[in-house]
Formats: sequence, structure tokens, C-alpha cells
Amino acid sequence: MAAIKDRFKSKADVVAAEIKDILKKHGDKKIGEVTLSQIYQGMRGMTGLVSETSLLDAKDGIRFRGYSIPEIQKKLPKAPKGREPLPEGLFHLMLLGELPNEDDVHELTANWQRRSHVPNHVFAAIEALPVITHPMTQFVVAIMALQTESQFAKKYAEGMNKKDYWEAVFDDSMNLIARLPRVAAYIYRRKYKGEDHIHPNGLLDWAGNFAHMLGYEDETFKELMRLYMTIHADHEGGNVSAHTTHLVGSALADPYLCFAAGMNGLAGPLHGLANQEVIKWILEMREELKTELPTKKQIVAYVQKTLGEGKVVPGYGHAVLRKTDPRFTAQMEFGKKHLPDDPLVKTVWNIYEAVPPVLESLGKIKNPWPNVDAHSGALLVHYGFVEYEFYTVLFGVSRALGVLASLCWDRALGFPLERPKSVTTQLVKLWLEGKGEIWGD
Repeated sequence: MAAIKDRFKSKADVVAAEIKDILKKHGDKKIGEVTLSQIYQGMRGMTGLVSETSLLDAKDGIRFRGYSIPEIQKKLPKAPKGREPLPEGLFHLMLLGELPNEDDVHELTANWQRRSHVPNHVFAAIEALPVITHPMTQFVVAIMALQTESQFAKKYAEGMNKKDYWEAVFDDSMNLIARLPRVAAYIYRRKYKGEDHIHPNGLLDWAGNFAHMLGYEDETFKELMRLYMTIHADHEGGNVSAHTTHLVGSALADPYLCFAAGMNGLAGPLHGLANQEVIKWILEMREELKTELPTKKQIVAYVQKTLGEGKVVPGYGHAVLRKTDPRFTAQMEFGKKHLPDDPLVKTVWNIYEAVPPVLESLGKIKNPWPNVDAHSGALLVHYGFVEYEFYTVLFGVSRALGVLASLCWDRALGFPLERPKSVTTQLVKLWLEGKGEIWGD
């Protein structure tokens, strides 16, 4: 069980020394220019974070430790008779920067199985909420209830040495990742399946067992869960859920508190909740047009109507990407392989052909192409997973892999409290008039 922990620590020591040397030699160098527009408009394009696990390129898309999504689909270990990568392999890659072999992945699966017990008080906390409570709210409450198990919180209170922070964060992160599928499945079965809960199957991999506990035994659905959990795991460090987890962690909050904060960010309509909004928009379109398979002409008209009402087309556009999201492409390829005749999936493909030209014609959209949220719901609905309010919880379980791997690195490298300088608009005005200095220490 200690093997991956020991290997992580040796990797982190090397990187910490490299960073120390880089800052000693080049710490005064400037990275780009910060503009007032960037300060006021969400810090877009400002390089201000270090995240070791993945990097998002506007043209090439996401790369996990340098590997693209097609590459990890090819190179990461698979389940027996499976074709999609196991999420355990991606976590290993993000944490250590090395492609795992079969033994590495099997060891990690077994490790998470041993850590997967969820205390009864967590289920009691979920049950204390009205069943109508949004699944993401129940999910965050459950994570907060799990915080009683934090090794970091316990050891910090006992006077833990700084050099040992990483180890307690590592153990908390591993325990949390191991327990999330059980918690999420419990919420799903409680809310949608009349409290008919399904116990874990210790013979299955992490994502396969999650599918089992949700109540889906179809082998292709398990493959979909492996793909879904892999491609949603990380998107570099600046997105809301990753940045929030990192920010709260910089205050030395334990991983449970950090991840719960990140999940509250993921629940926003401009972040993870978008996958829920996409399928809702498509279903409303089909209902209004009274057809299961709208034509491209009908889709264009409906898109124009949506935009004319001052609304956005959910699932299209991205803060960084300037091309079709490779995660969308991976899901489209899965659909073409396993469910090419599904009307809802075909509608997603028709939207893909119809929407970008409409958005491009507006002349204001930097990225008219689909992101990951544009496709995932249609695949889930095909297998009977129609409860779209729950989709963001799926996203959250997956995102734990990336943000918690990053949190381990934050503590191993001793990253400090994050405290950027803020200014007032009045100070900006004075600065523009040459009457003051805008930049503080």
C-alpha cells in the first residue's frame, strides 16, 4: 500500500528542488502583461497558478502530464475485455508523471477498495436532508460529514511538522477518492430509486463498481463510466473547481474541506452544472419541435430563437479552448461505436454541425465549438440514466482525481497561502489620472 506514496514523495522532492532553483535564478522575470480588462473580466489569460497534473492548450486541448486524450485512451491499462482507460491509471499518471503498468493499476484499485468504508453517520447526514434536495447539495453535505475522518485535521491539531503535511493530505485524498463512489451512488439510489441501495462489489474496478452501485450492470455502461471518469478528471488548475480546491487548501484546510468547496464551485451553471443544462435544453427543443430527431434546419432556427431570447446555447464555448473539445470527440467516438442509431445521440451530432456556423456568424464568439458537456448527457440517457440533475455529481466524483492529486502536490511542494492583491475602481481611476500607484506589494 505504501509503494505509490513512497514514489510520490521521491518525485515531489525532486520537483521541489527544481522549483527552488528556478525561483532563485529567474524569480524576477515577468510573465506577460496584466491588463485592466484581465483584472475586471475574470483574470482570463493571466498566468498565476502552477498545476502539475495537466495543461490545457487552446488549440491542442487537454494534456495529462503531456499525454492527449487519444494517447491516454491507447496507453493506459484497461479492464479485462475493456477498451476504455481505467481512471486509476490516470490518477497514477497525474500523481507520479509516469504511465502505469497493469500491476500499478491493480494495486491502486485494491488500495481504494481497502479504504472505501463509509461511516454510518455520513449516510445519516444524507438522510437528514429532504429527498427533494438537489443531488449536488446532498453530495457536498456528505463530503463535509466525511470530514470527521480527516487525518490531516487530527494530526495538525496534535502539532504535526510542516514536512509531514503532504503525507496526511495524501492519505485523506486517497480515502476520499475511495469513498466518493459509494456516497454518490447512495444519493442516487435514495433520490431516484426508492432507497433501494446496492452494496459495493469488491471484485470490480473503481469506475465499474460505481456503475454497479448506481444500478447499471451493462458492460458498455461500465465502459462509459471508465471513459467519463477519465476525461472529466482534470482540466489544469484555473477552472473553478480546481482553483477553489487549491485556494482553500492554501489555507491548510484539510482535503475534505477543500474538495467540498471545489464541489460548490462545480455546481455553478457556468461550470459543472452545464452538463445538466445541455440535456435539458435538448429535451425542451425536441418537445417544442415535436420530434425525436430535429433536422439541422430546425436546430438552426431553435438556436437562433434561444439566442434571440438572450440565452446561451449550453455546451458550446470554453474559456480557454479554441477548437472542438477533445473530450467531446472521445464521447462522440464512443457513441459511434456503441450506439450509432440513438436519436438523442444523433441529435447531439446534428447540433454539432448546426450550431458553430450560427455562433460564428455573430462575430462575437471566440469559440463556437462544443465542450465536454455538449455530449455526455445523451450517452447517459441512452442507458436509462435520465436523471440529469445528478450528472454534475458524476462530474464531481471524476474531478476528485485531478484536484486531489494536485492538492497532494501543493502540500508536497510547500505552496504558500494564496493571497492576490485587489484594488478598488476608485484607485484604478486615480492611477489612470496619474495620481497614484495601482500595484501593491
